[in-house]
Amino acid sequence: MPISHAVWTVSKSPREIAQGTLPSEQMLEDMIVAQPRILSSEWMLIGRQVDTGYGGRLDLLAIAPDGGLILVELKRDRTPREVVAQALDYASWVEALDGDDVAKIYGRFRPGASLANDFQATFGQALDEDTLNENHQVVIVAASLDASSERIVNYLNDRGVAINVLFFQVFDHEGQQLLSRAWLIDPGDVQVQASGGSGRGEQEPWNGEFYVSFGNDKTRRWDEAMKYGFISGGGGAWYSNSLRMLSEGDRVWVKVPGKGFVGVGRVKGPRVMARDFEIDGKPAFEVLQAGYMRDAADDPEKAEYFVPVDWIKAVPESQGIQEVGMFGNQNTVCKPVTPKWRSTVKELSARFGIAGD
Repeated sequence: MPISHAVWTVSKSPREIAQGTLPSEQMLEDMIVAQPRILSSEWMLIGRQVDTGYGGRLDLLAIAPDGGLILVELKRDRTPREVVAQALDYASWVEALDGDDVAKIYGRFRPGASLANDFQATFGQALDEDTLNENHQVVIVAASLDASSERIVNYLNDRGVAINVLFFQVFDHEGQQLLSRAWLIDPGDVQVQASGGSGRGEQEPWNGEFYVSFGNDKTRRWDEAMKYGFISGGGGAWYSNSLRMLSEGDRVWVKVPGKGFVGVGRVKGPRVMARDFEIDGKPAFEVLQAGYMRDAADDPEKAEYFVPVDWIKAVPESQGIQEVGMFGNQNTVCKPVTPKWRSTVKELSARFGIAGD
């Protein structure tokens, strides 16, 4: 069903704010470039009006913390089906981009700037060229979309194509215009689709084993996760969304970035906000010493989330296993579908002395 917005004043006598229109969608594009948070607070814009070589230009290109790319197409004056088809066509072009291609796109968007340096400054972590553009998402920006096109988008996303629609609407209020937005599909669900195997390169059926990246820093500590049986992620919805992929009984292989693989275990339950997570019957915040985003404990977007794990084998990060050719990814959780993941699990199983499933 097409999404519609309504905005009311908050008072004893609520008044509906009249809907308006932007002078042009070009203005919306300008606004997004000036304030990328209109799209997402967790993406970094890297291109605008990007020449695809297919006889068209991609409106906007962004990058996520894991190096995945986000294609953004404004509906403009095209029919809904035309913009969906165009976006998918551009996606086939984006899929083939390598690191040099992406760096050149950013160079044209920010002349003289370094993609690697700006990525580090934005996300607080190094850009891994090996995982750059391993996956991508498609975002269509529109004031409205017909029901048929919405069904197409939902159908594609349900079948592994990471695509979403961002609806915007304008309201006229006391001499200025206000912009509202709403997503057709929960962005977290689309992120999970993207990280679950829509990447380029050689692929094979998923082996049922989950990869987990545990950011061991001032915010969280691996020695505590190992002692009390959990994995966690937070600081933004992008980092905690993928924890929803895990269910009781799933086997996870945990890697501390820069240190190597440090544990394998079985998930014992669903993700839980840090404020609600308990360790031996006590609130986790009373037991743990690291921060775990305590200042954002009541913020569903930025809070830390925990998943309980029964460790089969866990070692200190000083004993982490890191070898050339082993799988790595910036997502907190993902379902790798590359041959490298199968060989990594085989090697880890032998090194940890455990049987494979």
